[in-house]
Amino acid sequence: MELIMTHTQPFAGKTAIVFGGSRGIGAAAARRLARDGADVVITYVSAPEKAAETVKAIEEQGGKALAVKADSADPAAIKAAVIHAVERFGQLDIAVVNAGILMIKDVADFSVEDLDRMLNINVRGVYLAIQAAAGFMQRGGRIITIGSNAAVRSGHPGSSVYSMTKGAVAIMVKGIAVDLAPQGITVNNIQPGPIATDMTSDMIDALKPMIPVRRAGEPDEIGGLVAYLASAESGYMTGSSITIDGGLAL
Repeated sequence: MELIMTHTQPFAGKTAIVFGGSRGIGAAAARRLARDGADVVITYVSAPEKAAETVKAIEEQGGKALAVKADSADPAAIKAAVIHAVERFGQLDIAVVNAGILMIKDVADFSVEDLDRMLNINVRGVYLAIQAAAGFMQRGGRIITIGSNAAVRSGHPGSSVYSMTKGAVAIMVKGIAVDLAPQGITVNNIQPGPIATDMTSDMIDALKPMIPVRRAGEPDEIGGLVAYLASAESGYMTGSSITIDGGLAL
């Protein structure tokens, strides 16, 4: 099979949605996809100013972007965001599911309410985002979830629930990849280790000595992997979880 794409903008004419794309890894993925030619819709829930900054950054580079408020704990909001993307740009080719929350608490201190919120956003929300996006994709569609290396390495006290949700995403991707393979849609999962973002700012310094490469990852490094998994070159990869964590999970 011959792969044909432009070197500068392989996603020209394509539309991407990035759930949780206002900041951190999601914003980096949105910027990279836009730089490579995609029209991009990002969702946000609690940081409208960050969402606006990401849209502005994309537009200043000549791209097209739109921010949509959508809580990933709300099934109706997830579906509405996808419909909005399709109505605005006419199609949907790439979905990046990055929305998630992190709570670190000892098992004795985890309330039912906190447990439900983690599951609703980190597991149910991921499933519903994939379901909504896949319903509008044609052959060649790409779905990429952002999990965590906690799915394979849970050595931090208080991380049991977070690790459980990320492990669930890794298994979920395997099953959905099989379901969507006949439609020509691939589904893959990225499992980052410590990345320098707002979410990890209070723990990065403590983690650096444990990372073999002795540094945290950068959001743009994850964005680069997103771009590969969204490309035509990745068409033979589906159902995979790729850990990118500076060697921490070795």
